[in-house]
Amino acid sequence: MSLDKSRELPIYKKSEQIYSLVESLLASIPEEDDYLQATKHMMRDDAMIISAKIAGAEGGNLYSIRMQNAAIIRDHAMHLYVQVGSLRFHKSFKEVEYVKLIRKEIDEFRLLFIEWVASFDPNNHYWDEWGLFNPPGAIPPSEDETYNDDDFDINDFLNDDDDDF
Repeated sequence: MSLDKSRELPIYKKSEQIYSLVESLLASIPEEDDYLQATKHMMRDDAMIISAKIAGAEGGNLYSIRMQNAAIIRDHAMHLYVQVGSLRFHKSFKEVEYVKLIRKEIDEFRLLFIEWVASFDPNNHYWDEWGLFNPPGAIPPSEDETYNDDDFDINDFLNDDDDDF
């Protein structure tokens, strides 16, 4: 899927909304608070990575790659949810309405995420040797179908006629 088509997906649009809200929230963080200044970079990174990983998952159609990106998205969305929520307990942060709004948007994002992941085609995958991103019921390849480092010969790629260059 092209990036333009990815940007039309409801989940991508929601991730962009979250990013915009996070940017607005970050602008309200007091400059003199070193802890909050350090925290804001993590929140920005989390919000940015979510959109990038959606585009990455949509860039190819392999189930294994899409699931790997989905796991990264989930991790960053959950991290952002906690980071934003923790601002409520910081005495120099006064914009509590941002916290509620961003957390509400992340909750809505989560529902879109569940629907999006369910749309992944489990029949289009490569075997994940780590076993983490194989579709349910996938059968491991036979030994004949797996790559073996001992089968690699660099000479298969070299041209004996080096003088042609």
